[in-house]
Amino acid sequence: MATSCTTDRHDHHDVYAAMCPCRDVLDLLANKWSALAIGALEDSPQRFGALQRRLEGVSPKVLTATLRRLEDAGFVTRTVYPAVPLHVEYALTDLGYSVAKPLAQLRDWVEDNLDRIHPKATTGA
Repeated sequence: MATSCTTDRHDHHDVYAAMCPCRDVLDLLANKWSALAIGALEDSPQRFGALQRRLEGVSPKVLTATLRRLEDAGFVTRTVYPAVPLHVEYALTDLGYSVAKPLAQLRDWVEDNLDRIHPKATTGA
């Protein structure tokens, strides 16, 4: 039997519970493209093309899906400006800014410790 998503302690959610929606949020934020997109948006709103150039290696399809998921979760807003050609900007919401700092710490930790991590973990071998 699956355990409840909330614990007896102050109604906090329990990410270790099998059916807890926390896992979906953790899955979204632990995705490399989500973490990088949030980081790229920390300083200012960005257009799609600028984001794609900043996130080297991401395909337009994957970036679009990532931004949609972040928008659906409330981390990012998408603003369409009526211009020719169409001008669309993505920006972090307050919720997005609140998660940007811990994600930045994780990105910094990875950069600082990459040389200490076993080579098989970083090459996919």
